[in-house]
Amino acid sequence: MDQLNTWIGVYLARLHMPTIRWNDIAEIAILTFVAYHILVWIKNTRAWALLKGVIVILIFIIIAAFCKMNTILWIVPNIISIAATAFVVVLQPELRSALEELGRKNFLATFLDANKREDGRFSDRTIGEIVKAAFEMGKVKTGALIVIEHEQSLKEYERTGIDVDGIISSQLLINIFEHNTPLHDGAVIVRGNRIVSATCYLPLSDNMALSKDLGTRHRAGVGISEVTDSLTVIVSEETGKISVAYGGELERNLDAARLRERLQEIQDKPIEDKKRKLFKSKAGGKAGIKYEK
Repeated sequence: MDQLNTWIGVYLARLHMPTIRWNDIAEIAILTFVAYHILVWIKNTRAWALLKGVIVILIFIIIAAFCKMNTILWIVPNIISIAATAFVVVLQPELRSALEELGRKNFLATFLDANKREDGRFSDRTIGEIVKAAFEMGKVKTGALIVIEHEQSLKEYERTGIDVDGIISSQLLINIFEHNTPLHDGAVIVRGNRIVSATCYLPLSDNMALSKDLGTRHRAGVGISEVTDSLTVIVSEETGKISVAYGGELERNLDAARLRERLQEIQDKPIEDKKRKLFKSKAGGKAGIKYEK
């Protein structure tokens, strides 16, 4: 036992514990903050797809090194500078936007907004206004395309339209899509409880399984749902029917209850708020808890 204690003492004596200073902690915090925001920026731009392509190329280079493919290994270091320049040129719009956003960013507000909102990603009022607007436009066969942002950023498509930045209301949505108005053509992008952009261009779906009677509006709604995790509400100009595109799938002929349910799926509201809500009993007038399915 004494020998074990001696061995442990010698081992601990050999350990070198560096002195941790306050600037070391600050440096770690700064580097972590910068690395996190760079990764978020990469995920929300075309850099994410490019990064995956770079990873594939690196795997081939490793294989080439393992198999001693000398010609490939000679080419790689000679094109690195060209590849770096091409990377900057391709991502020039995203890099410029990131620097502009950094200059406008309110870090204190961002930190305070980090806590999860009680209403989730958007409020119940926003859901109600979207549902009301969709069916009001459906009654008069006014075509509409409303894209609701979820986890993945839609800034790439937001830049193709005209900035609106208005609080969502059924009247505003109806006025935007009214015929012969400057903003009626294209899609509206919704982030949180605000309409951020209108007349946006969306990618069209190449899915051959879609019905042939669907027009450009429905194919655009499905197309954006294939490349992002957004949910798109589509109002048909020909029939006035309501459809929802999500995850590359199109659900048609929704009623108000079903549309509200689909919107709640991406609301990301706390589970407790989804499962129960207070209500007054019609019989006794007492407050109780209603559990929703």
